[in-house]
Amino acid sequence: MSVDVRAVTESDFSDWLRALQTGFLRPPHVPDGLLADRLANSDLTRTLAAYDRDRIVATFRSFRQEVSTVGGGSLTADAVTQVTVSPTHRRQGLLSRMMSVDLAAAKERGDAIATLIAAEYPIYGRYGFGPVSWATAWSVDVSRAGLDPRRTGRPEDGGLIELTDGDEIRKIGPALHRRLAGVRAGVTDRTTRGWELGTGLGYQIDPWKEPFYAVYRSASGEAEGFVAYSADDKWDDAKQPGNTASVRDLIAVTPAAERALWQYVCSIDWITTVRSGYRAPDDLLPLLLPDPRAAKTLTHVDMLWVRVLDVVRLLESRTYPVEGSLVLDLRDAAGLAGGRYRLDVSPAGAACVRTTESADLALDIAELGTLAFGDESAVRLTRLGRVEELTPGAGARADLLFRTSLRPFSPDIF
Repeated sequence: MSVDVRAVTESDFSDWLRALQTGFLRPPHVPDGLLADRLANSDLTRTLAAYDRDRIVATFRSFRQEVSTVGGGSLTADAVTQVTVSPTHRRQGLLSRMMSVDLAAAKERGDAIATLIAAEYPIYGRYGFGPVSWATAWSVDVSRAGLDPRRTGRPEDGGLIELTDGDEIRKIGPALHRRLAGVRAGVTDRTTRGWELGTGLGYQIDPWKEPFYAVYRSASGEAEGFVAYSADDKWDDAKQPGNTASVRDLIAVTPAAERALWQYVCSIDWITTVRSGYRAPDDLLPLLLPDPRAAKTLTHVDMLWVRVLDVVRLLESRTYPVEGSLVLDLRDAAGLAGGRYRLDVSPAGAACVRTTESADLALDIAELGTLAFGDESAVRLTRLGRVEELTPGAGARADLLFRTSLRPFSPDIF
């Protein structure tokens, strides 16, 4: 019998969750609390399943999301998540069918882009997705960092570090997160429920362990950043501490806040190692240490992936540092956003229209998102063979228009 792809019903949702758990290699049992929480926070019209007779053998869900663009703009996105295919039904095209249904609906709704966090790198390029942000995690050996052993953790700029709790973070965090989106592209919005789950409220899949929270306030008293971190409890046989502080969340909207929060975490008594968690690759952390070699790179990995659905809205949503123009010939095998477009930009704004003019660059739609968020070089992609330069020097011209001084950062996994 053929496998049917359709939206799930409330009566099927428990089976859908069981298939999801199975696909992610988690215990397939679905606790009542998990079922109630997920059902209350899922749009069933955007929750797809593949049915082999009465059994759900693949899962797929999407939800509305806002994503920051270069210069502080934002776009409405179709955020794709919870994608699985059961081991018994791999390589049968089920993901392709579910993705096709979802992207067509997103295009019909008017979403400018689709987004996801890829569990495996090779899967999503064939659907027009490309990585637009990367994340780096470091482990800092505090004893080798060269920090003054008399350091106190107090900011030297007249600011203040205050220990606080989850209640305070829920009050000040959302505004700081929105300010971060104003200076970094690739930041996805964090809902009220997201803040609650991140501070211990609501249904928790894993047992909740409250972290330590610290807020940085400038000399004027304004909150400009916070950090949430946990610590273990390890001592050696000579009664010397060997504890690790693991940063769970750090949002800083000014360089002063970023410096002060890292200096604070690296100054805590008994902490000999600091694990940074996922950070922007151009985070200040390694270079603010007197000896940056004390920060060992643990991972450097792709984070947010974007699939362009509306070329005009994407390219007009961001700012550009200089005046210039490009004609882009975009290939899109799915037929959702391809064609030839002329982009005219200046620091005052941008205009993007369809055109029949000769193209300067030819590229797949997946590469456009990568360029538009400012983290990739058209010259590099040309050398890789992923962009075709049809007008000499067009790649370098594209870099002048698209590249950004701050790399995109996506602090949240969804």
